[in-house]
Amino acid sequence: MTDSIHIDGAQGEGGGQILRSSLALALITGRPVTIDNIRAGREKPGLMRQHLTAVNAAVEICGGTATGAAVGSRSLSFEPRPARAGEYRFSVGTAGSATLVLQTVLPALLTAEGPTTLILEGGTHNPWAPPFDFLQKAFIPLINRMGPHVEIELERHGFYPAGGGRFRVQVQPAAKLNGFDLCERGETVTRQCRVLLSSLPAHIGQREAQTIAEKLGWETTRCAVEEVDSSGPGNAILVEIGSSHVTEVFTGFGRYGVKAENIAADVVKQVRSYLTAGVPVGPYLADQLILPLGISAWQQGSESAGATSPRGGAFRTLPLSRHSTTHIDLLRQFLGIAVDVERSADNRSCTVRIG
Repeated sequence: MTDSIHIDGAQGEGGGQILRSSLALALITGRPVTIDNIRAGREKPGLMRQHLTAVNAAVEICGGTATGAAVGSRSLSFEPRPARAGEYRFSVGTAGSATLVLQTVLPALLTAEGPTTLILEGGTHNPWAPPFDFLQKAFIPLINRMGPHVEIELERHGFYPAGGGRFRVQVQPAAKLNGFDLCERGETVTRQCRVLLSSLPAHIGQREAQTIAEKLGWETTRCAVEEVDSSGPGNAILVEIGSSHVTEVFTGFGRYGVKAENIAADVVKQVRSYLTAGVPVGPYLADQLILPLGISAWQQGSESAGATSPRGGAFRTLPLSRHSTTHIDLLRQFLGIAVDVERSADNRSCTVRIG
């Protein structure tokens, strides 16, 4: 499939995800893509530094070309070539999220012809992106379930607004991505909370940990406060719910002028919503799973009828966010695959079937 495709960046949630996923899908399929109205739904539309880093990363790992790759650009054309395994280093240069740069290049490297090492620098714990711990505990284990083997290691924390974080990614690829179903959570086996603090008073973390323990009815031993090094001050709450079939991570980030107890209460609300719904996949993990499962379904359609490996998949989750519905629309447009969303009778959950 080499015919070019045009994507309207103003569709759906109108943010940077459309850009990143379009680049990832272009790398996977080999289809040239033009994206107009980039980040039209944001207060400052166009490419910012972290988005430009993602574009440059996509170009570097395949030796392709990009037209319109500049800060502020609202239109971009990308002509990919096959992804090349190797060693790469990408730096956002600001507090922009390095984890979002990983989102752009990882899908293609999962089925490259050899192993890859990535070093990514920038924000690792930002309010508007999946933090490193979410990727490590929730997302990457599910990717490894699909056939590849990915390991990620945090070398330095990077909080907003200072940034300066760094992490390493090792990718052992697979020939294809094997899909899976994740419709049951299973028995809860771990419950814990980590509060990260950098260059901030200890009482902030202690109050957050106490609030989490009290509101969730947990023993205080399940909540730990950790002092970490980073380029600037930072505070993050990470609540982990490990079950037989999946691990979920819920996060909150300290903000100037907002009480520690209120930050913790917001995280408790996320956890309660997830536990009450009885679904295995939370809203942010749902958004992350749609792309690799979609690629798996597309690979099945690209193979002969005799293929025997399972492709595509299904999962149960909370009502879909606008990010997720935009992602689904993009997969349908780019890959031509079927994605069905079945809501529960009480509209408190849904099942997503891909391929």
